[in-house]
Amino acid sequence: MRALLVVNPAATTTSARTRDVLIHALASEMKLEAVTTEYRGHARDLGRRAADSDDIDLVVALGGDGTVNEVVNGLLHRGPDIDSLPSLAVVPGGSTNVFARALGIPNDAVEATGAILDALADRSERTVGLGLAAGTPGTADEAVPERWFTFCAGLGFDAGVLGRVEQKRERGKRSTHPLYVRQVLRQFLEEPHRRNGLITLDVPGQDPVTDLALSIVCNTAPWTYLGNRPMYAAPRASFDTGLDILGLKRLTTPAVARYATQLLTSSPRKGPHGKHAVSLHDLSDFTLHSKAPLPFQMDGDHLGLRTSVTFTGVRRALRVIV
Repeated sequence: MRALLVVNPAATTTSARTRDVLIHALASEMKLEAVTTEYRGHARDLGRRAADSDDIDLVVALGGDGTVNEVVNGLLHRGPDIDSLPSLAVVPGGSTNVFARALGIPNDAVEATGAILDALADRSERTVGLGLAAGTPGTADEAVPERWFTFCAGLGFDAGVLGRVEQKRERGKRSTHPLYVRQVLRQFLEEPHRRNGLITLDVPGQDPVTDLALSIVCNTAPWTYLGNRPMYAAPRASFDTGLDILGLKRLTTPAVARYATQLLTSSPRKGPHGKHAVSLHDLSDFTLHSKAPLPFQMDGDHLGLRTSVTFTGVRRALRVIV
């Protein structure tokens, strides 16, 4: 087997020594080319190169969810083709690693490498569905290129939180869970649309859902982790179905306290609920519109402001080693 290892040197939970150990372990079992990313988008370019190659069987992403997202977008730059595209393996190296953990991959990089080698020896893999987001035709965002996501996307509040976190990281702060919690509180205090949301959810064949203040799109469950605690925004979301969405119409102090408690105590059987909560399961196509530009994120990566995003749930999009 010939494999390409994409290494993010800025991964927050792996040291240079650990990365060297992982590279040697993988190279002992396959013909391995290891490339360290040097700029934002480099992992996507490497994934594209692997997709266009005739002799790469596997791409291993060593990094966080952002690295994995870039690799996936490179692999699928011409669309899904599970019969000819390389498989993907993930060695977690970020602060949260939602995609890897949702697949059942150990969150420790060394243990994950061992699990991947065992899976390769056993020829163990699964095919997962992915989400695809693009600018909506006929809107100001129609020229925004489409982009794949592995586990979640969001328009509004949660994307604003991630934008704040990225600003802190650019100033030298480490990506930690306390940092995220502080930015959630600051986003809440400064959120101008807490009582009257700007977002409309359009699902073909259904009445529009208006005045959403928060919208979270999930491709799997859990939605994220707070330390080792899984949080389920859409408990029924799965790599084997379409997309799920959670929308909240109010972010007042009592509502946020209630929904935050529900998230912290959520489980695979129960997520946030109530008269101001909207939950839809297994959607193949839908659009989120906003009356004003709002922050947008995919797989934890803040992508700027959007007014309209069209989503597609694509089943059987990628082969993953598990």
